[in-house]
Amino acid sequence: MDQPVDQPVIRIHPADDVVIARRQLMSGTALPGEGITVSGLIPPGHKVAVRAIAAGAPVRRYNQIIGIAKQPIAPGQHVHTHNLEFSSFERDYAVGQNAQATDYVMPPATFDGIVRADGRVATRNYIGVLTSVNCSATVARAIADHFRRDLHPEALAPYPNIDGVVALTHGGGCATASDGEPLQVLRRTLGGYARHANFAAILVVGLGCETNQIAGLLEQEGLAAGTQLHTFNIQDTGGTRKTVAHGIELVQWLLEGANRVTRQPVPASHIMVGLQCGGSDGYSGISANPALGAAVDLLVRHGGTAILSETPEIYGGEHLLTRRAVSQAVADKLLARLRWWERYCERNDAEMDNNPSSGNKAGGLTTILEKSLGAIAKSGTTNLIDVVEYAQTVKAKGLVFMDTPGYDPVSATGQVAGGANLICFTTGRGSAYGCSPAPSLKLSTNSALWTRQEDDIDVNCGTIIDGTESIAEVGRRIFEQMLVTASGRRTKSEEHGYGQNEFVPWQLGATM
Repeated sequence: MDQPVDQPVIRIHPADDVVIARRQLMSGTALPGEGITVSGLIPPGHKVAVRAIAAGAPVRRYNQIIGIAKQPIAPGQHVHTHNLEFSSFERDYAVGQNAQATDYVMPPATFDGIVRADGRVATRNYIGVLTSVNCSATVARAIADHFRRDLHPEALAPYPNIDGVVALTHGGGCATASDGEPLQVLRRTLGGYARHANFAAILVVGLGCETNQIAGLLEQEGLAAGTQLHTFNIQDTGGTRKTVAHGIELVQWLLEGANRVTRQPVPASHIMVGLQCGGSDGYSGISANPALGAAVDLLVRHGGTAILSETPEIYGGEHLLTRRAVSQAVADKLLARLRWWERYCERNDAEMDNNPSSGNKAGGLTTILEKSLGAIAKSGTTNLIDVVEYAQTVKAKGLVFMDTPGYDPVSATGQVAGGANLICFTTGRGSAYGCSPAPSLKLSTNSALWTRQEDDIDVNCGTIIDGTESIAEVGRRIFEQMLVTASGRRTKSEEHGYGQNEFVPWQLGATM
C-alpha cells in the first residue's frame, strides 16, 4: 500500500500472483514496477496476473491462496471467475502462534453514555415492542407507528431524551418443535434484545396460541415481567384494536420515566461493536476492512469489545484467527462451528463457495477464500478471546467471534442480541442498512461510492486507495467516530429511519 498514488495498480504483498486495479485499465496499459502490460479490459477493484500461472496452480493474494487457476493465465490477464475457482486445501492452524499481550491504554478514552440503574451502559435510549410470533407483528407495528416522528412528530416532542419507539417483528414463533433448537435460538435472540441496555423499557406482544408462548420465553431467558418489561396477548386483550390501544397506553405511561436519563462520561470499555461487511468489493480487504481492524485494535487497547461474525465468510481464512486464539479450547470452538457449517451446507445441497454474491463478483471478488481473507481484516490483529454461538451473551472483553450466517441482517441481529451497542458496517457496493436499537456506522471502501452515495455513508475509507491517508490514520478516524456515535450523534442510517425491518432472527430447522 506504499506505492505512488499514480500507480495504476495496488500490490498487497511481494509474493502475490495478482495486483489490484485502482481504476479501469485498458488493454496495453503498462504497469510500472511490475514489468508487464495489461491484456484486455480490467474493471476497477479487479485482479491482474503479474506472472504466468499454470492450470491447477494456486493463486495468491494477501500472500494467501484465494483459489486455483482453471486454465493457464498469462501475465497481464484479468483474473476472475472465468479462470479462477474455489478449491479446498490444507491449512496450518498454528494455534496461538500470533497471540500477544495487549498494550492497554491508561486511562482509556471516554464517551458520553447512559448509565442504567443496574450499572449497564447504553449508547441509545429506545422503547422496544417485541413479538413472540409473526401473528402479532401488525399490532406491534401499529403501537410503534403511533410514536413515529415522521408520522406523528408531536408524540415524542415532550421527550427529547428518547431516541424512538421501535417494533422489532419477525416471521417465526410457530410451526416448529416446542423443545427444539430453532425455538431456543429465537427465544435467545428475543431475550437478548429484551435485556439490551439501549432499551429503557420493552413490551412483548403475543397472539396467545403460538408455540413460542411468552411464559416459555421468559422462563428460558430468566426474565420477569415488571415495570420495564410488559407482556400481553391479542387473544386475552380482546382483539387487534383493543390490543393496539393497550400498547399505546403502556408506552405513553413509560415515556416519562424513560425520558429521565442523562449522559455522562464513561470508559470506552463499555463499547461493544459488531463488525459487519456487506456489498463487498475488491477494495474491501485493502481499505475499509483493515482500517476498521485498526480501529478495533484501538478499541481493544482501550478495554472495549469487538464481535466478528459471519462464519461462512471466514471460511478458508480461519487459520488466521486460530493463530491469534488465546487457547486451544478457543480455537477448537471456532473450528467446530466451521465443521457444523460444512455439514449444514451438505444437508441443504449447498456449498460454502455459493458465497460471494453476484454483486461481490462484479466488484472484483472471485471466491469465498478471497472474500474471507478480506473480511477477517475487520478484526485487526488482537487476540481471539472467545467463540460464542448465535445470539449468546458476550461476556469477554477483547475480540470475540460469534457464529452467524453471512447474511447481514441475520448476522447483526445475533450480535445485538449478544450485547453489541454499536455496529460498524463496511461496504464497497453501497449497502443500505440500520440496526435498532444499536446505531450503525457505514464505511465505504472507495471514494467513488462515497461520492455517489454519501447520503448513506458515514466514513469514507477510499482515501486509502486514493493515497491520501494511511490505514492507521483512517482507523483512528473510525475509532473517534465510534466514540461520538456512542455519545449520541446520529448516524446516516438513523436519520433515514433504518433499523426496524433489519431485525431478522436466524430461522433454523424445518417450518412445519
